[in-house]
Amino acid sequence: MIREILLKYDIFEKQVSPISKLLVSGMVVYEGKQWFKVRKIATPAFHQDKLKNMLPTIQKSCNDMLSKWKTSISKEGSSELDVWPHIQTLTADVISRTAFGSSFEEGRKIFEVLREQMNLLIQALMFAYIPGWRFVPNRLNRKLKSNHHEMGELVKGIINQREEALKVKKASNNEDLLGILMESNHKEIQEKETGMSVDEVIEECKLFYLAGQETTASLLVWTMVLLCIHPEWQERAREEVCQVFGNREPKFEELNQLKVVSKILYEVLRLYSPAPLLTRANFKEIKLGEYIIPPGVFLSLPIIFVHRDHEYWGDDAKKFNPDRFSEGVSKASKNQISFFSFGWGPRICIGQNFALLEAKLALAMILHKFTFQLSPTYVHAPTRGISVYPQHGANIILHKI
Repeated sequence: MIREILLKYDIFEKQVSPISKLLVSGMVVYEGKQWFKVRKIATPAFHQDKLKNMLPTIQKSCNDMLSKWKTSISKEGSSELDVWPHIQTLTADVISRTAFGSSFEEGRKIFEVLREQMNLLIQALMFAYIPGWRFVPNRLNRKLKSNHHEMGELVKGIINQREEALKVKKASNNEDLLGILMESNHKEIQEKETGMSVDEVIEECKLFYLAGQETTASLLVWTMVLLCIHPEWQERAREEVCQVFGNREPKFEELNQLKVVSKILYEVLRLYSPAPLLTRANFKEIKLGEYIIPPGVFLSLPIIFVHRDHEYWGDDAKKFNPDRFSEGVSKASKNQISFFSFGWGPRICIGQNFALLEAKLALAMILHKFTFQLSPTYVHAPTRGISVYPQHGANIILHKI
């Protein structure tokens, strides 16, 4: 059934609850011609050549975090640290710099509001089953709407600065996500007069933040936790990193040589997918196996269950075994469409290559500078919020190499 739903992905709509739209909009909620238009305009921002140019920016953010970790380490050469907030700050800094370039300080302000909005949304969703609750003018709902407006105004301010620079033909940064998006949109308007509105650009920038920050942070923290639990894989990955990079800064082309690191990241995505499920609603009657699904029916695709299903992954489905990805994603399971952390079909995540690039680079740099193990105070409690995160943090003992 899951396979058939994914194969017929183009006849399903992405569904987000009305209250969730106070946090995220853009491509994840657009349909039909609007989705196609925005997807087409945004795609150039994630081409390989653009990602390559962003590598030094990601490296700078990683170095900033690692420098703080080094400072925290005692003379004995080790220190216990909750790495979860540090990783959240790292991925927020990366998306701020890569999305807004020289305006990344303003981007940080957007992230602060976004983080508060995520926490408020989780509270609000507890009451989502009460019809009309989102319209009640209580403190929570007022703050949700206030933050939504503030995020829009902050992004709009940055966009207006770029537009003014373009009008007077000043040099503008077209290497960050916003610059590339606006350049692509300008070309679309000139050629077809059907470009994105200012509001659509604002929503895409907010989506960059949510998708680019939350999912990568989740992937990185669970990777560190699992490499603590399985030190033999940590050592294999470190040996590979040292062999490929030596003592040099990682280069874009060399990241593709990190086969062990890639296998580890895929296995972490399988076991701890940032999104535990996908929800879709079909817009026309279809037949799935023996079932006739009428229009408007909501279907939930349980990623976390499919990724751990013995039928697809074998007897060791719940065990950490990166070697299952030795021949790539398509041959890792008995069913080609049973690994979909980034979705599938036309709506597959546009930023998956960006997320994997960031995760691969950050992990390589961490492995090169530190060995790490779980603290005795660590409590394993994966919890679902906007993504799957460690409820009690990730207390890890770092050892400087």
